[in-house]
Amino acid sequence: LEDFENEKRVAKYDFFDIGNAQDNYQIIAIGEYSGTAGDSFSAHRGEKFTTKDSDNDKYKKDNCAVYSKGAWWYRKCLNSNLNGLYLGGAYSGIQEGKGVLWCAWRGAYYSLKYAHMAIRPKYL
Repeated sequence: LEDFENEKRVAKYDFFDIGNAQDNYQIIAIGEYSGTAGDSFSAHRGEKFTTKDSDNDKYKKDNCAVYSKGAWWYRKCLNSNLNGLYLGGAYSGIQEGKGVLWCAWRGAYYSLKYAHMAIRPKYL
């Protein structure tokens, strides 16, 4: 992760296991967190992938993918969303939760400049 002050942070998880399409790509397990960005992903454990046309989150008032402007494993819309809008750093309350988010680091009113998510075999 990188912000607009060019500060870089990392969030690493021991393992990551997701279900298949019939299970809506539910997060089955997330390993232990380590890193410098704070843990904004473990809260999504057990969640199914939500898109604008497939509402699988637990937020009853709205579809989090529509509200947050990006598909993700939402519970109730916040914590993290690496598929949000590229809003150029800090933004106002009217845009809450709509940027590229990692709330444990920069909060719900800051859209990150760069995010990279990689999955690799654990035993290489």
